[in-house]
Amino acid sequence: MPAPLDIPSLAVGSRLQDPLLVLDVEARTTADGNPFTVLTLGNGTGRIASEPFWIERQDMVAGIRRGHVVQVVGEVVAYRDRLQVRVVSLRPLPAGTVDPASLLPSVGAVDRYWETLDGWRREIARPRLARVVDLFYGDDDFRRRYEQCPASLRGHHAAIGGLLKHTTEVAAIARTITRVTGADGELVLAGALLHDIGKLESYTWEGAFEYTEAGSLVGHVVLGALMLDRRLDEEAEAPCTETERQILLHLILAHHGRLEWGSPVPPLTLEAEILHWADNASAKATSFADALARGENFPDGRVSVPQRSLDYRRVYRGASDWGLRDGEAGSGKGEA
Repeated sequence: MPAPLDIPSLAVGSRLQDPLLVLDVEARTTADGNPFTVLTLGNGTGRIASEPFWIERQDMVAGIRRGHVVQVVGEVVAYRDRLQVRVVSLRPLPAGTVDPASLLPSVGAVDRYWETLDGWRREIARPRLARVVDLFYGDDDFRRRYEQCPASLRGHHAAIGGLLKHTTEVAAIARTITRVTGADGELVLAGALLHDIGKLESYTWEGAFEYTEAGSLVGHVVLGALMLDRRLDEEAEAPCTETERQILLHLILAHHGRLEWGSPVPPLTLEAEILHWADNASAKATSFADALARGENFPDGRVSVPQRSLDYRRVYRGASDWGLRDGEAGSGKGEA
């Protein structure tokens, strides 16, 4: 099988004739009321938007939906410092021609994440807390789905395996903060392991990353709390006390930090506060790293265009000569 198109390496004038996954279809209207459509196309290496399909070319995108695999023929152009594909030909490929999963971004092998998390799980000395965590992490079906699920649909860790990688990062960050603050390390770890379990019921990743109906109507924060509550109720013998149940539910429900960020309650415990900031650190740092890695974000080479994943902040990747010894001349070029 030929290597997939390397989207990050595309430049103005690059030509493509490749199968791509339709990641988004945006139907818009001009100021004078004429419809146009913009597609977001991608594969495991990245994504790129199409030039608008204006009213006279709407028939080209008729019936095209998120998750479709299409054969794209076109050329890369620039518009307002962003790369786009000027599509010459767009043809849906028959089902089975290309596995959509092969076109989704992926974190790659996940064994190292499982090894890390399972090692930390074994350090939980309190039997009741370990038993609650094992209700999920000791279940083979949960593990199979968890290692496939993305951590978001379009933002941080939006990749097959992204949720498992994100969880490992959150746990690592939270464990470090715990050592500094003297918080309950086992409880923080349990919160890190459980905080995003609701994404298994909130997202689908068959063909394209999408919300489930429950994900749209309820959201992963509440879904995660419901999953934990339901699983505890299924046990013939309660694995924890009622107070312990409420504390664990609070870790899940408060991990987004604020009501306006999707948490039904703000953090009321030290452990919940640590979990919130560890979750935020993993998400924002990854979004920053992703923005730095995409050359098309930097039309002048140093400062990016506003990044939606970073609340429309810009990212700087200018030069630094601090690593040079006295007397050595710098190149003026950054390493990024």
